[in-house]
Amino acid sequence: MSETSVERAFAILETFERERRPLSLKELAELCRIPASTCHTLVHTLLKRSYLYQAGRRKDLYPTRRLYDMGAAIIAHDPVLQRLLPAMQDLCETTRETVILGKRQKDGVVYLEVIESPEVIRYSARAGDIKPLHSSCIGKTMLAGLDPEDAREWLLDHPPAPVTANTIIDIDALLDDMAEGRARGFFATRGENVADVTALAVPVPLNNELYAIAVAGPSHRVDEHFVAISGALLQVQAEILEAEVTHHG
Repeated sequence: MSETSVERAFAILETFERERRPLSLKELAELCRIPASTCHTLVHTLLKRSYLYQAGRRKDLYPTRRLYDMGAAIIAHDPVLQRLLPAMQDLCETTRETVILGKRQKDGVVYLEVIESPEVIRYSARAGDIKPLHSSCIGKTMLAGLDPEDAREWLLDHPPAPVTANTIIDIDALLDDMAEGRARGFFATRGENVADVTALAVPVPLNNELYAIAVAGPSHRVDEHFVAISGALLQVQAEILEAEVTHHG
């Protein structure tokens, strides 16, 4: 299967996620913006492999549980999540804010797990979301894990673009901000990636790879409990690193 076909197959599944209703072949092709003949071929394959089923008079299409069950089985055996999820759940209970696990992927950050705050007003995100390196808290943590000169070189090659009115786009100012975070042990963004959202993050090195755990929420709430949240993050980081030493000891 070509790269284009793979992208179109995912587009079909993502369309069902967005629409949340059965769709005819014609509707699906129009919503995915792909030729009807191509859509028919892909749908035939997805039906054959039991990722879709047909129902009703019109034989409309809808996903089966197969994708859900496959995803659940994969997540249940994710070696990183198995080690970090309990600590992340405790952190969410302690701070009552959204907790995120992420790592660098090419020139951005990918969220690997998100545990949303129980509060009605909260920062919402999803696993799989991609965020900029320069404006997100986990992104800053990833950049700060580089040698300062390497970080400067990357920023010169990828000039920071404003995401919000508070995004730090001056390279020297951004490097200084990351140096401050490195010195205190955690990194912070205040409305730099999402307006009125404050986030704090700590680096978590595992198996020679750098991950980060962040706590994010409405600025008025996180700023009020900034010291307590940063302390909780640093405590979780210390516990994870201690467990890693024991694990490899």
